[in-house]
Amino acid sequence: MHSADRSDNSAVSIEKVAKLKEWQALQDLKSLFSKEVLDVIVSNTNDVGPLSLESFRKNNLSASWRVAGLRTSNAMNQLNQPADNFRQEKQNGKEGRFSVGRAQWTDSPVQLSRRQLVEKRKEKRAAELVKQDDEVIVKLEDSAIEHSKSVDSAVLGKYNIWRKENENENADSTVRLMRDQIIMAKVYLSIAKMKNKLQLYQELESQLKESQRALGEATSDADMRHSDHEKIKTMGQVLSKAKEQLYDCKLVTGKLRAMLQTADEQVRGLKKQSTFLSQLAAKTIPDGIHCLSMRLTIDYYLLPLEKRKFPRSENLENPSLYHYALFSDNVLAASVVVNSTIVNAKDPSKHVFHLVTDKLNFGAMNMWFLLNPPGKATINVENVDEFKWLNSSYCPVLRQLESATMKEYYFKAGHPTTTGASNLKYRNPKYLSMLNHLRFYLPQVYPKLDKILFLDDDIVVQKDLTGLWAVNLNGKVNGAVLTCGESFHRFDKYLNFSNPHIAKNFDPNACGWAYGMNMFDLKVWKKKDITGIYHKWQNLNEDRVLWKLGTLPPGLMTFYGLTHPLNKSWHVLGLGYNPSVDRSEIDNAAVVHYNGNMKPWLEIAMTKYRSYWTKYVKFNHPYLQNCKLRE
Repeated sequence: MHSADRSDNSAVSIEKVAKLKEWQALQDLKSLFSKEVLDVIVSNTNDVGPLSLESFRKNNLSASWRVAGLRTSNAMNQLNQPADNFRQEKQNGKEGRFSVGRAQWTDSPVQLSRRQLVEKRKEKRAAELVKQDDEVIVKLEDSAIEHSKSVDSAVLGKYNIWRKENENENADSTVRLMRDQIIMAKVYLSIAKMKNKLQLYQELESQLKESQRALGEATSDADMRHSDHEKIKTMGQVLSKAKEQLYDCKLVTGKLRAMLQTADEQVRGLKKQSTFLSQLAAKTIPDGIHCLSMRLTIDYYLLPLEKRKFPRSENLENPSLYHYALFSDNVLAASVVVNSTIVNAKDPSKHVFHLVTDKLNFGAMNMWFLLNPPGKATINVENVDEFKWLNSSYCPVLRQLESATMKEYYFKAGHPTTTGASNLKYRNPKYLSMLNHLRFYLPQVYPKLDKILFLDDDIVVQKDLTGLWAVNLNGKVNGAVLTCGESFHRFDKYLNFSNPHIAKNFDPNACGWAYGMNMFDLKVWKKKDITGIYHKWQNLNEDRVLWKLGTLPPGLMTFYGLTHPLNKSWHVLGLGYNPSVDRSEIDNAAVVHYNGNMKPWLEIAMTKYRSYWTKYVKFNHPYLQNCKLRE
């Protein structure tokens, strides 16, 4: 009896606890849902009885309204059964009521109300989206564009490990394909002839001519015509036919190897020819300059003797003035050197120019500067052939130039030692001229001077040079700009260090320097007997075993240990051969030098550098216009 009461009390307690938990859960639900949802829930209680968690779980509400984790009754177990147990059936009683043993549900007014509420919410949201007009969309697009600009598009999607030039595989693919077809057509053409396939041979030959004509000088797809694609297609068909009939791996490989060898020989021949032609162009005096020289020469010798003299001759031996030595056979080039120096000089009256030329150009050089005097500066022109002391008994290089072996080297083209592109540059006529070697005899030419600035005729002066006379040479003879880098323009580039005379006297890594703008201390020159040192090495090089030819190698040897390095801004080189000289270095240089073959007065000159030279040429001068010398 007591146990039964206890169990009843226990059941009552459990029921109370369950109801309490259910009430608490409903309170929590009220805090979770909006008033609209709660209105639907309250309206449900009018049809399905008092509001309970079970009836709430059984209602066909959206999943977001359901609550998980709460204890359920048998009704929840019924909900977890297959869906067909929950199909609604028609009832004879009131809609929305449960039938015995199964939860039946039909569309009640509340359900319709809830559906209508959902539809209204959808329509409201759609209306809000529609309200976003074009301006909003444009703003969004602009924002996206601005964001995309901040991203480096060159990096996105690029995972290519190849070199830059290989990134675009399709660049000029049409030209490359046509070239490949031409190569293979030549291979099969040869094989077809070998195997007596005459019809196929004719087809290949005909199509090969068409392809070669279509390709012409094209280097990119932009140069091709639209109709050329048909030729590629036709050639492809012919090559396919040839492959079926003629392909033999060994034969094709052999033909390709032979073609490669032939092409390699052609390239070597063209390189040699190109070197020869560039050297020839560098040696040649343009027609206009030759014309200028001839006209000036004729007019000079028509002048009376009293009018052939330059003023201020007393300045020629005044050591307190700024003296320049210029040895040239090119009238136009010499005029640019003098003109550019005077234009940029602060006080031209203190500058003295000593020009030496050969007998052929002596009249022209005099006439030009008589017609175009360098303002207040002093100028004098001399003829190297009138230096009687400069003879073969005194000067080793003159004696060597008169020898039979040297004449054979220069004038016999078939001589075995003259073959090869590397030797062509040394067969330049300038090496036969004493104007090129006169630089080693400056104290003999100008015995009364203490210092002299030597200038080549392929330079342009851009700043006042008087500061060079104030440079302390520290007891050295030669002030020059050094030209060596990590592994170039060092002594081993110019001298033969396999010879013991060279090996024991010079350092192969010693730094080279530039001729073209050199300050020479003639007092120290005489004290060190620089001309005697030059004669010693020139005599040892009788058979050209120490160096080939030229004046820089003997200059490096003669002034070894006697050269003071000047600041590089005084003298910038390379405008006659180097297309990548830094533009800021050129603009800041006191002197720019067109050393190399591409002189500014030649057609092969580099256009990008030519203006530095042409600005000092008087193209409006009648003599230049008559000889058709134009900018």
